[in-house]
Amino acid sequence: MASVALPTIKQEEWRYADFVALERLDQRAFSEWQEVALAPGEVRRHAMVIGGDAPELHRIRITLAEGARAELFVANVGDDYSRLEVVVRMGRGAHFEFGGVTIGGGTATREFVTRIEHAEPEATSHQVVRAVHWGRATGNFLGRIDVARDAQKTDAAQDFKGLLLEKGASANARPELEIYADDVKCAHGAAIGQLDEQARFYMAARGLAPEAARKLLIRAFIADAFASLDDEVEQARLLDAVLTALGEAA
Repeated sequence: MASVALPTIKQEEWRYADFVALERLDQRAFSEWQEVALAPGEVRRHAMVIGGDAPELHRIRITLAEGARAELFVANVGDDYSRLEVVVRMGRGAHFEFGGVTIGGGTATREFVTRIEHAEPEATSHQVVRAVHWGRATGNFLGRIDVARDAQKTDAAQDFKGLLLEKGASANARPELEIYADDVKCAHGAAIGQLDEQARFYMAARGLAPEAARKLLIRAFIADAFASLDDEVEQARLLDAVLTALGEAA
């Protein structure tokens, strides 16, 4: 098999990656994509938990025909480097929904990288990403939205929030919009901070133990990413995964 060139820090979509961990990945991972194509009007939902005790790279390309709808919800909970890349090409009137959580401690880097290509009119996309990290861990979100000249009436939004539970942890967000159409709604937001101590004090003052108050606040913060998942069983599975990863850090 021919050698595959590893990514470099000069590539914007890899700028926050763990390059030491990348060297431990099978080279085939850098050239393999999972291809998903939805027919006109088709609706498909998928929920997944990624991450383990070795580096992971997941790459998905999704093509949405006219009026199709794809929903992807992901919990990234690995103890080692874990990365999900998603590239979506939107047909006319299609919709893409993404909800993701990166969570964990140690020294691991966990990241989502998305690129939404609005190629035709009247398509919509919505992304919500939450990151909760402690120790010396890092949570990353690099989200790019491209709107072609003919993709009028596009409505696209992405929202990232990072919660750092300890000094030494970090989060990085890089929203990017490239818009060539003039009749669009495109928005992005990014915020990184610590737990709201006033809210925790308010709950503690009303008899809730500090540890319980802290865990409830973190759960509410995380739940935003899965609020659009209209499947109680899958939503519970993802929440269980992230809360298990949270463990004693709460």
